[in-house]
Amino acid sequence: MMWVMIFGGIAVAGLIMVISYVIWLAHKASDVMSEVVVLGDRAGQLMELVSQVRVPEHRFDAPDRADDTVVYSNLTTES
Repeated sequence: MMWVMIFGGIAVAGLIMVISYVIWLAHKASDVMSEVVVLGDRAGQLMELVSQVRVPEHRFDAPDRADDTVVYSNLTTES
């Protein structure tokens, strides 16, 4: 009869541990989901900022910098 109480106590302790683990896991899942929502908001903000960036057009008929004039003039005179 003593072994029934020992195994019953082990079973009750295991059940309490499983319930505690499920509650802890639910809280962690909730935390992860809230972080995913924040990440989505930040991605939206990033996309809005990226859409405001204007890339200048590159002109191939003029040098970009002063030191490019030598190369540019060599290319135009050789052709």
